[in-house]
Amino acid sequence: MGKLTLTTFLTLDGVMQAPGGPEEDTSGGFEYGGWVVPYADEGMGEFVAEVFGRAGAFLLGRKTYEIFAGYWPQHDDPADPVAGGLNRLPKYVASTTLKEPAWGPAAVLDGEHLQSEIVRVKDALDGELQVHGSGQLAQWLLARDLVDELNLQVFPVFLGAGRKLFSTGGLPTAFELTGSRTTSSGIAIHTYRQKGRATFGTFLDS
Repeated sequence: MGKLTLTTFLTLDGVMQAPGGPEEDTSGGFEYGGWVVPYADEGMGEFVAEVFGRAGAFLLGRKTYEIFAGYWPQHDDPADPVAGGLNRLPKYVASTTLKEPAWGPAAVLDGEHLQSEIVRVKDALDGELQVHGSGQLAQWLLARDLVDELNLQVFPVFLGAGRKLFSTGGLPTAFELTGSRTTSSGIAIHTYRQKGRATFGTFLDS
C-alpha cells in the first residue's frame, strides 16, 4: 500500500506561491515569484531527486499540472528521476475544469467522490502518490487528514505576501520529524510523518 506525500517549497513566513518564476502564479497580485531561484543549490537538487525517485504516481492541482506540462515534455531525460518520472509515471489531476489532459499518462479526478478516489489510487500503489506544490489541493488534503508525510523545504527569505500552505481552519495535527538536513545556501529541509491529532498541556502544574 502506498502513501501520500506532499513536497513543497516554503518561505520563512510559510508562503508557497510561485517559487519558480515571476510569471508562474501572479494571482492575488503576487509580485515576488521566483524566490527559490537565488538559493537553488546542489543539496536542493539532491533532495528533490531522492523524493522523485520514490514516486509511483503524481497527484496535482490543475494549475501545477499545466505549469509542469508547459516545461517537462520539452526537458525530458529518461535517466533523470524528475523529468523521467513526471513524463512517464501516471498523473492524476484534481480539477473540475480540466476535461482532456494532453500531457499523459494522465487522468482527471473530479467530483464529489474525490476523497475516495484519491485513497483508492494511493492504496493501489507500491510507491508514493506525490503532491508537488498545488497550493489549493495541498490545503484541501491537509484539512481531510489525507497527507501521510510532509517534505518542507524552507528557504531563508520572508515575503510578507502570497498564498500560504497552512491556512486557518485545518485540523490540529501532530507530526513526527523523520529527517532533517540543511543545504549550503541555507535551505532547511524537514520531513514529517503524521501521527494523529495534536495534544495539549500546561506547564503550570509542573
